Amino acid sequence: MNAREQADAHVRAMMRWHFEPATGSRYWLDRRHQLGFDPVEDVRCVDDLLKFPNLVDELRDVPVEDLIPRGLDATEKVFAVYESGGTTGAPKRFVMFENWFDQYMAWENSQYPDDGTGHALAVAPSGPHMLGEYSKRIAEARGGIRFSIDLDPRWVKRLLAAGDTAGAGAYVDHLVDQTELVLQSQDIAFLITTPPLLARLAERASSRALIQEKVRLVIWTGAHMDPDTLDYLSTELFPKTRFRGSYGSTSVLSGTVQRTAPESTGDTGDTGDTVFDSYAPFVIYRVVDPASGLPVEFGSEGTVVMNYLTKYGLVPNSLERDLATRVPSPTGAGDSLRNIHPVAEVDGQKMIEGVY
Repeated sequence: MNAREQADAHVRAMMRWHFEPATGSRYWLDRRHQLGFDPVEDVRCVDDLLKFPNLVDELRDVPVEDLIPRGLDATEKVFAVYESGGTTGAPKRFVMFENWFDQYMAWENSQYPDDGTGHALAVAPSGPHMLGEYSKRIAEARGGIRFSIDLDPRWVKRLLAAGDTAGAGAYVDHLVDQTELVLQSQDIAFLITTPPLLARLAERASSRALIQEKVRLVIWTGAHMDPDTLDYLSTELFPKTRFRGSYGSTSVLSGTVQRTAPESTGDTGDTGDTVFDSYAPFVIYRVVDPASGLPVEFGSEGTVVMNYLTKYGLVPNSLERDLATRVPSPTGAGDSLRNIHPVAEVDGQKMIEGVY
């Protein structure tokens, strides 16, 4: 079978796993007969995942025990319960299993064999957010130690929503102060942070000089970075430092790998564009027309939809708060993404990106 056929077979296997009484979770078994179709009989390929309604908002208050598949044996350990950022209301919760985290990180790390070794500094949220543990595993895979500056992105969003830009700015300055102390005393090769925080670090001359002196690779994630800002940071301010983005979502308990698009074929965009690939067939992205729910043409912009399809959990057709240009994926399963940026509003509510 080719990669697309393997992905379709994986979809069918996951439908059987999550909707059979012996293996499925209480959440999905209870909903099987409410869907208006039979997922085992009617979802036969990647494209059929579009049949699912977007039920992810229900995960704001579902008991996490109801999300755990019955078919998992006692050797499968829950590592953590991670939460979404809470941008559009109460956070949604997702169960991370240790073996899935290991599997995903092994795949991502295998895509970047030339990173070298060294310590990492993460200026990023931990607690209920996946990014904290992700940064620790990035450091460990590169033979280093993870230093960290914690932050509460929800507090920043609350300040901004209340119009307290001075309070939000003071909080970010507090984070930059702490970051400088680590950079001054430690040999940091990898900086893992969000674009808004990276911008503030670049604005301050002292922290900018420390990054220029020490950091070999910046991994940015957790928020939007427009191409002009990325170009300015990587060519004007930090020309000796490599930059890498990772786009992901807590809903699919994973990120992406970044690649540079080949020469334009008329489908993938301009030569040299940055493209993000998911860990297919376990994580599948689609770019759809928000009105029809159907995929847009390659090279066109639409809303990002994510699917998480593992034996550890099922999150189909999760409508994200981001827009992106649709790009053919390397495997033919789902889509890859470029030019990712947040929507302005969700259900009439203005989006506040903050620092994460």
